[in-house]
Amino acid sequence: MVPFDEFHVDDDVLALLALGEEAGTTADRAHVQECELCADEIAALADVVGLARTADTELVTPGPQVWERIAAELDLAPAADIPATPPVVVPLAARRRSRAWGWIAGAAAAGIIVGGAGVGWALTRDDRTTSVVATATLEPLPGWSAQGTAKVETSRDGTRVLVVDVDEKSDDDGFREVWLLTPDVKGLVSIGTLDGSSGRFDLPAGLDLSQYSVVDVSQEPFDGNPAHSGDSIVRGALQV
Repeated sequence: MVPFDEFHVDDDVLALLALGEEAGTTADRAHVQECELCADEIAALADVVGLARTADTELVTPGPQVWERIAAELDLAPAADIPATPPVVVPLAARRRSRAWGWIAGAAAAGIIVGGAGVGWALTRDDRTTSVVATATLEPLPGWSAQGTAKVETSRDGTRVLVVDVDEKSDDDGFREVWLLTPDVKGLVSIGTLDGSSGRFDLPAGLDLSQYSVVDVSQEPFDGNPAHSGDSIVRGALQV
């Protein structure tokens, strides 16, 4: 969960924003745009909401064991005191730790999250849907003064995303392309075009990052040639 202090948006507001509600103040919404922790929290909650809204599965009534798990996790009343099919979500404990995820747990028990597998996934998953498995510092190459960073995020389902940030803009006569290279620079894979200073790129499932371990951002001309131009802006090796 987001740390409990005055520098972050309240968890209840984050949960409502994940639902697409116009929640919080203007300052709250501006904070979320700048704060990686709060933005990650919304993304994590939105994943659960998306699962509930898009799953092509018939809604089911959860069994009593679901409420037992919720009670144990959130320090609610003893399971024997909780009805098997309550008409409303049971009020959650006041602890900030569990409020936003408590809403998700209550929603799961009420049948908003569909299917037994979906309920179990929502209740047993970590607070974050992704984890950073590798990082790189991107240093400028001759002729450039840019700096940057890169990281690889892995989701619980194994999906990998390369996140690249570079502080140098592309020339008007070209564009920037992100690559993964072998350390000897004899092998390379194009990952995508970097628009602006930051980009997120889905990595191919079969790509071996122990082999293609160097992140490279190049300046490319509009010449229709898909090959690397040879003009690299920044480069750095991923470190696990």
